[in-house]
Amino acid sequence: MGAASVAGLPLNIPTELAAEAAPTVPGAVLVLADIGEADVAALLSRYGLNFVRIADGQSIPGSFWGEPEAGLIGETVYARGDTPVHSLLHEAAHLIVLPADVRAAVHTDATDSIAEEDAVCVLQSLLGDALSGVGAARVLADMDAWGYTFRLGSARAYVENDAEAAWAFLQARGLVDAQRRLIGR
Repeated sequence: MGAASVAGLPLNIPTELAAEAAPTVPGAVLVLADIGEADVAALLSRYGLNFVRIADGQSIPGSFWGEPEAGLIGETVYARGDTPVHSLLHEAAHLIVLPADVRAAVHTDATDSIAEEDAVCVLQSLLGDALSGVGAARVLADMDAWGYTFRLGSARAYVENDAEAAWAFLQARGLVDAQRRLIGR
């Protein structure tokens, strides 16, 4: 039985139990089936990524936490209809911040870098703003509902008041401007 981790840090919980930590209330978070899949594919393609919709009930390739979490292999993000949108955007953000040559080698676990993980949490909210019917506020609320934890108590508080290094990371990679807006591609 493996141990789950975030950014390479052990969580001391069996991998098999990690998915059980997700909310079980239907509709607690926005899922892929609630939004336009074509919009997701178009957004990811702007960053050189592919999107593959997995049939409901099928295993999600490259899912670190297990179903229904999104998966990633190389330059492809995998998701089912019940995959939370915040999960899909989080995994896509991992690939977006990586150089193209590094992306190709990614399979399931994108990083052991805390700096990257922090930046990805910010970027996934910005990507939410780029999707019709989603928005950063919903992504941040869903992150809280799903169980993300931040020292200031919420994802929104983190992004707005505690993520200076993450914003600098994204700006250094040409993904956000000085006003903290997503740079269009």
